[in-house]
Amino acid sequence: MADDTSPKKKPGHKIAEDSERGARKALLEELFYDFSSSKANVYKMNFIRGMFFGFGSVIGGTILVVVTVFLLTSLVDLPGGIGEFIQSIIDAMNTPR
Repeated sequence: MADDTSPKKKPGHKIAEDSERGARKALLEELFYDFSSSKANVYKMNFIRGMFFGFGSVIGGTILVVVTVFLLTSLVDLPGGIGEFIQSIIDAMNTPR
């Protein structure tokens, strides 16, 4: 049973949407076939991508830890036991395992 409450698309809009979808599909296929013409090239590019992803993850994690420790050290002076709790967190992060 068709839903009578949905708005009907105009034929011109539907044609333009289908044309755009077809153009996007053709572009993606062209890019895929250009890139994957050589398996060695695909393996090389994926290896380089993996190296940069790993390097970026390590650098991003390091920056995140540094910012977290910096913010926690600035909150150590809070009264009411919060500062002591934050100090214990900082001590736990700084002790080697």
